Amino acid sequence: MFQTLRKAWGVPEIRKKLLYTLFMIIIFRFGSAVTVPFLDSNVVGTWMDRNATDGNFLEYLNIITGGALSQATIFSLSITPFINASIIMQLLTYALPPLERMRNEGEDGRKKIEKITSFVAIGLAFFMGYAYYVTLTRMDDGKGNQAVKYLGKNFDQYFSAAVIILTFVAGSALVVWMGNRISDKGIGNGISMLLFAGIAARFPTDVGVLIDLTKQQPEKYLFVSIGYLIFVIAEIAFIVFMNEAERRIPIQYAKRVVGRKQYGGQKTHIPIKVCMSGVMPIIFAMSFMALPQTIQLFAGQPEKTSGFYYHFCNFFDRTSWSYAILYFILIIAFNYFYVSIQYNPVEIANNLRQGNGGIPGIRPGKPTSDYIQRVLSKIALVGAIFLGIIAIIPVIMGIADANLQALSMGGTTILISVSVAIETTRTLESHLMMRHHKGFLK
Repeated sequence: MFQTLRKAWGVPEIRKKLLYTLFMIIIFRFGSAVTVPFLDSNVVGTWMDRNATDGNFLEYLNIITGGALSQATIFSLSITPFINASIIMQLLTYALPPLERMRNEGEDGRKKIEKITSFVAIGLAFFMGYAYYVTLTRMDDGKGNQAVKYLGKNFDQYFSAAVIILTFVAGSALVVWMGNRISDKGIGNGISMLLFAGIAARFPTDVGVLIDLTKQQPEKYLFVSIGYLIFVIAEIAFIVFMNEAERRIPIQYAKRVVGRKQYGGQKTHIPIKVCMSGVMPIIFAMSFMALPQTIQLFAGQPEKTSGFYYHFCNFFDRTSWSYAILYFILIIAFNYFYVSIQYNPVEIANNLRQGNGGIPGIRPGKPTSDYIQRVLSKIALVGAIFLGIIAIIPVIMGIADANLQALSMGGTTILISVSVAIETTRTLESHLMMRHHKGFLK
């Protein structure tokens, strides 16, 4: 990867794209430090330190935004509304026939879906901005100081609410605009690059946590810190290996003679990636597991040590084994669901038959679709187990030692970071290949 970066930096056109991408990332990080009007960032930070813990949904959103959520900045929502809108539209594309036909129209249909996704993202940004504002009105630092500041007792609260919510929405729209500009004029997928920048901004915080723990208890956390860093390196290598792993289904095309020329007869394959669904099953499972914690956040801790609400909170406590087991099962289930909407074995079998192709030893038609379905089921199980192991590693670490729960360098964040790094490296390699291709005349 470093050799690819060095070669890319030597090409003036690619160097401009890299500098443009870096410039947008710097603006994104500066915007993550600008506080929204009428808010006290110190109170918000104190409240988030108390409540955005134990790997709940608030902590996950704070990691995704690079800590902007806990500082009440204009980029507090970051690209979260756009990601949610993209997931919703992707699911609706397979559920609604009009959207499915629009997807099959090619480039024009893709642009229409992107426009609809943008409107859905704006709507979600308003909803999330309002929900975050309601949460802000309940924040205090335990000393009587409120997170939302008013200019006076008779100041119109509706005006301050409108300013705060509109600032959140405008910040989210600006982040999406910067991501699109990176995609057009920079390197790689702009949204993914900004997501990577937000996650990477939390890594120095994790290093600081390990250093503080080592200073406080060197006899215990010195070896824990060294082992954790070695484990992170091994985890990155494992993720890279699984991202590149694929199952190849052999394809043989029949020979046919047209005039004096012979067509067909080629041998190829259908590549099926082991980790074809990426991080989506983890996001779905995390959103589901965050609902009880969100209810507990607004309803409060159970006052009694018995009853349904008490056992309900204990069952979904992130430090319990019941949470880890249910989380692992949900990831497997959502992975199968996501694979089923991505791959249609019947459609693949029909396309092979129309192209005079087939799988050696398998008859065309239903036997081919059944064979592809069996392969997909096995590959989906391997990919689901991989994603489940990656996701529950931070949960197991938190159960083993409560002080390690503050680390954001968990399996999900590392998976996202490695995936974006691999995608960006491939983009750079494709740009280099286009500019160093000798052509047909040499």
